[in-house]
Amino acid sequence: MKPVSESALLYWTEHDTPHSARWQSESGQLPPRRVVLADDSLSADTAWRLACEGTALLWRGDYHNARQLLQAMARRASRKPRRKAEKAAAKAAGKTAHKGQSPGVDFPEAFHLHRMAQAQRARTLGMLLIPVEAGGLIPLRRAPDVAEALSAAFGEASSAAQGNEQAGLLQAPFVLSLRELLGLIGAHEWRRQGVLVPALGARIHPHYGVFSPLRGEYLDLIARARLPATTLAFDIGTGTGVIAAVLAQAGVQRVVATENSPRALACARENLGRLGLDARVEVLEADLFPPGRAPLVVCNPPWVPAKPSSAVEHAVYDADSRMLRGFLGGLAAHLDEGGEGWLILSDLAEHLCLRSREQLLGWIEAAGLKVLGRDDVRPRHAKAGDESDALHQARAAEVTSLWRLAAR
Repeated sequence: MKPVSESALLYWTEHDTPHSARWQSESGQLPPRRVVLADDSLSADTAWRLACEGTALLWRGDYHNARQLLQAMARRASRKPRRKAEKAAAKAAGKTAHKGQSPGVDFPEAFHLHRMAQAQRARTLGMLLIPVEAGGLIPLRRAPDVAEALSAAFGEASSAAQGNEQAGLLQAPFVLSLRELLGLIGAHEWRRQGVLVPALGARIHPHYGVFSPLRGEYLDLIARARLPATTLAFDIGTGTGVIAAVLAQAGVQRVVATENSPRALACARENLGRLGLDARVEVLEADLFPPGRAPLVVCNPPWVPAKPSSAVEHAVYDADSRMLRGFLGGLAAHLDEGGEGWLILSDLAEHLCLRSREQLLGWIEAAGLKVLGRDDVRPRHAKAGDESDALHQARAAEVTSLWRLAAR
C-alpha cells in the first residue's frame, strides 16, 4: 500500500485531542479544511449554513438521523430563490440561440452553468461526513451493515486490479461523505439485482463506478444492425461488457473487448462469465484498440465533450472528445479490408453547441474514413420529456446514431 499523503488525510479535534483519518472521495475532492463534530442536536438550518460556508460536519449521532438531515439539506438546496449559477442557467435558457439551436436557448452557457450548479450542490451536500472503522464498520447508532458494499467498491473485488492505492482501504479507518456512501450502497443494490437489457434478454450487473446500461436504445441499434462478418469483432471501451455480449449473442464467434478502467475490466469479466460468454469474449486492458485487425470494430464513446467529475461520469463526459477522436483516428489501421467500424454516438453535444456535425464529419474524413450509412433512434429516458430541465430543448431533440464507417 502506498503511503497516505497529507492531502489525503482529514483532520479534526475531538475532546481537545487532534485526530486524523484517511479521506475517501471518488470525485477527487480534497478533504475539507474545517471540520466540526455534529450529532442529533444539530438543526437542518445550522447544518446547511455551515455546509455552505465550507465547514464539514463529522457525524457522531444516529445514522438514520444523519440521513434525514441530508434530505433536509437537499430540500434547502432546491428552495427558491435558486443559487446564482442556477439563476444564470435559467437566464441563459432565454437568450438568443446559436446557429442550429432551438430558438431562445444559449445552450453552451446554460450547460456549463448547469454543471456548475450541480457541482456546487454536490460539494455542499458532501459536507456531511460519516466515519468508517477498519473492516467497513460504521460506528454509529442504527448504522446498517455496509461492509459488503464497501468491499465491493473499495476492497478486494476492485482493488486487486487497481493496485496499491485502493488495496487495504478497509484495513484502516477512513471518512467519506454520507452522500457518497448512499451512492455506493445504491450502486451495490444495482449490482446485486442487475439491469434488464431487452436486447440481450438478460441482466447486466454494473459495478460501482461503471456506467449502467439503463438507456437501451443504443443497444437496440447494435442488435438490429447487419453484421459485416461473424468471425471477429473488437469492442472498444466495453464498460460493463454489454456491447460485447450483444455482439456475441448476435453470432460473432470471437469478440475482443478493451478497457482501461480496472473496475470496468472486473465488471465486464464478471458479466460475461454470468452470461456464459467468457469463452467467446476476451477482455483486455488497453487504451482503445487491441493488437491486430478485425472485420468489425465497435465503439460507444462518451457523448459529451466535458470534463468528468467522478468515476462514473467518464462514460458520459470526455474532455476534448479524446476517446471519440482517438477511435476515429486509429480505426482504419485496425480494420480488415472491407471491414466496418460502428460508432454509436448521441448528437446531444451538437444540440448543446459543444461539438458540431461539421466537426464530426471533418474528423471522419481526416481519419481516412467514409460513411457507409447511419441508423438513428430517439431516446426513451425520462429527462427527454422533463420540461422543467434547463436543457430540455436539447434533450428533446437528441438522436442516437449508429454510424457505419469504412476506410476510404
